[in-house]
Amino acid sequence: MSANRRDFIKFVVAGAVTAGCPIDLSLVAQTGDAQKSHGADVDGEDNRICHQVRDGKVFTRPPVSARHDVVIVGGGVSGLTAAYRLRHRDFLLLEKEPHWGGNAYGMEYEGSIYATGSAFLTKDEHAYAFSKEIGLEPLPVDNSDASIIRGELVLDTWGDGLNKLPYPAPVRESFKKFKKEMLAIDVEKGGKEFLDKPFSDFVKGYPEELKQWWDNFGPSNWGAASEDTAASVAIFALQDMAEESAKDDRYTWPGGLGAITKKLAEILQPHKDRMQTGATTVAVVSEKEEVQVTYMLGGELKTVAAKAVIMATPKFITRRIVDSLPDKQSDAMHQIRYIPYPVVNLIFDKPVFNHGYDTWCPGNAFTDVIVADWVIQKQPGYQQKFNILSCYTPMPEENRGYLLNEAGARKVAANVLSDFQKLMPGLNVDPIEVHIYRRGHPLYMSTPGLYTQVQPLVRQPLDRVFFANTDSEGPESTTNGGILAAQRAVKEVEARLAGRPAPKQKAVAG
Repeated sequence: MSANRRDFIKFVVAGAVTAGCPIDLSLVAQTGDAQKSHGADVDGEDNRICHQVRDGKVFTRPPVSARHDVVIVGGGVSGLTAAYRLRHRDFLLLEKEPHWGGNAYGMEYEGSIYATGSAFLTKDEHAYAFSKEIGLEPLPVDNSDASIIRGELVLDTWGDGLNKLPYPAPVRESFKKFKKEMLAIDVEKGGKEFLDKPFSDFVKGYPEELKQWWDNFGPSNWGAASEDTAASVAIFALQDMAEESAKDDRYTWPGGLGAITKKLAEILQPHKDRMQTGATTVAVVSEKEEVQVTYMLGGELKTVAAKAVIMATPKFITRRIVDSLPDKQSDAMHQIRYIPYPVVNLIFDKPVFNHGYDTWCPGNAFTDVIVADWVIQKQPGYQQKFNILSCYTPMPEENRGYLLNEAGARKVAANVLSDFQKLMPGLNVDPIEVHIYRRGHPLYMSTPGLYTQVQPLVRQPLDRVFFANTDSEGPESTTNGGILAAQRAVKEVEARLAGRPAPKQKAVAG
C-alpha cells in the first residue's frame, strides 16, 4: 500500500503500555530519618518516572485512612474473579487502568465489539462453567483453524489441510509424519520430562517450513517460539487441533473473553464504592496484624490496611511492590519472562475476510487473524455492519520499545496492515480505521521448567499476602488460569481470616 493511500486511513493507538507506576514524583514527599518509609521498587514502561522509582526513590507512606477485610490489587479477570468470590467481605479492588478487564478486555466500534486480547476458552476448562455461573452463555466456534501459506488459504490446517499445503510433496509428508509422531506421545504419562524439555528438540530434523509454522503459532498462544517452549504445551496444542478437525470444543463471544470481565464488572456494580480504577499501587507492606497498601489516585498517595491482600498482578510488578518477599520467591518471580503483545484491529465497512474464525499466517508481521463477530454470524437476522479483523501481533522481547510511543505503535500497525493486504488475492482493501491496542508485558512465556519449578514458588502465600493472576498457575497464560488462580487465592484468604491452616496446594493446569 502506498504512503498516499495510508494517509487516508485513520490509525488509533490505545492501551496504556505502562505496567508499573505512572506517578508524578513531584507529588511524592522525600522521607526524613524520623519518618516511616518504604522504597517502592517498581518496574514499568514509563521510563522517566517508573525507572526513577525502581532505582530507589523513597517516599512517605501516608497514615492509614481506611481498613478492609481484603485488598485486591489488579482488576483483570483474576482480580475481578476474586472480588466476585469475596462479595460477602469488605473488599477494596484497585486497578491502575481507567477500565476493568486487564488482558481480557473488549472494545467497540459503533456498536461492533472487537478483541484486544484473550480470544476463546474450551468446554473442558473451568472458565466455561464459570461463565455460565455468572450468566453468560458460551457460543460455539465450530470451525477448525486454517492457514494462509504462500497466498493460498488452507482450511483445517492440521486435519485434511495437510494434504493441501502449498509445499513440495516431501514437505507435506514431513508435516504428516510430525503430526503422527506427536499424536503418539502420552504427555501426561511423560509428566515432568515434557514440561522441562524445549519443543525445539521435537522439531529437529524437520523442514524449515514446519518450524516456521510453530514459531508463528507459539508466540500467539503461549508467548514463545520452539526454543523457549515447554514441549508438553506445544504437543498438547497439536493434539487438541487434531481433535478439532472432528469436533471443535472452543467457545467465545463477539470480541473474545472480554465478555467475562465485562459481566463481572456489571455484577460487582452494587459494590462500586469498593472498586477503584486509576489507582496505581506502589507499596504493599506487611505489619504485625495487617497489611498496608499504598497507592496513587488522582495525584494523591493513599494508604489503606487490610487483614489480607490478594496480588492479582503480573509477577514482574508484584516483586517490585511487595515488601520483604523471600529471596527465592522474588528470584522465581524474576525468572518469568513476558512478551510485548499488541492486537491490531482492521475495521472494514464491507466484507473482506470471513473464511474462518482463526487463521494462521506464518511469515508475517502478525501471527493470526480472528474474525470478531464469527460466533454470531449465523444467528437469524444478523447482518454484518463492519468486518472487524483482530490481528494478533506478539513481538520479540527486544522490540518492546516500539510500543512506548505513538509513532512506533503506528509503525507496528502499518506493517500488519501491509502484510495482511499481501496475504492472498482479494485482501488488498483499505480499512476505514486501524486500531492498535498496546500491551507491553501481558503474556508470560511458557518456558521449560516454568510450571514445575518456578510457579510453585511464585504462588506461595506470604502470611497475609496471597498471589493470583494467570502467571501463578500455568502451564500457559489463559483466562481460565486467571480465574483458577483467583479462586485458589480466595480459599487461602478465607482460611487465613478464619485462623485455619492454608489449603494444600495442588498443581492446576490453566
